[in-house]
Amino acid sequence: MTETTVDIVLFDGFDELDAIGPYEVFENGAQAGASLETRLVTLAETDLVTASHGLRVEPDGTLGNPDILLVPGGGWTTEGGVRAVVEAGTVPAAVGERFAAGAMIASVCTGAMILAEADVLEGRPATTHAVAMGDLAASAATVHDARVVDDGDVLTAGGVTAGIDLALWLLEREFDAAIAAAVETEMEHDRRGEVVR
Repeated sequence: MTETTVDIVLFDGFDELDAIGPYEVFENGAQAGASLETRLVTLAETDLVTASHGLRVEPDGTLGNPDILLVPGGGWTTEGGVRAVVEAGTVPAAVGERFAAGAMIASVCTGAMILAEADVLEGRPATTHAVAMGDLAASAATVHDARVVDDGDVLTAGGVTAGIDLALWLLEREFDAAIAAAVETEMEHDRRGEVVR
């Protein structure tokens, strides 16, 4: 069985739980039997990335060509974070390139705004954090007030802790419901709401 690769792309100002929650789910999934390798990456080589609440993370390397690319949110309504990433354009461009090459793309929270900038969400159902729903709707996505929206090769999750639900859903969808259930039990997390498909 071929190992599925997941890259979670980090940038200064990302929300800690948006990235670390799914990372822990995927790592626990691998320990429970999913053939999965997860990495925390950046676009350019760097020693440390500083998240929105001050956590400093040492990335595993730079963005490759993963099977799944997950984009966290953080900072849409403030300076820095997603707002700065969208304005700079390099992360959205990288997301668009990976999507065109066949990667599954997922976002957590306001990471959906990076997907929108990458033209990944046009005409697709999507969700984001409540503070960005209006902006996401203006981007040509069909916005749903949901915890997780699954449109096949593009998945989006609502705010912050919804990323855990998204990662558990991906474990269930791509690997096995029993693996997802085992991770859910281990993490003492109860998923909320139905996945919109």
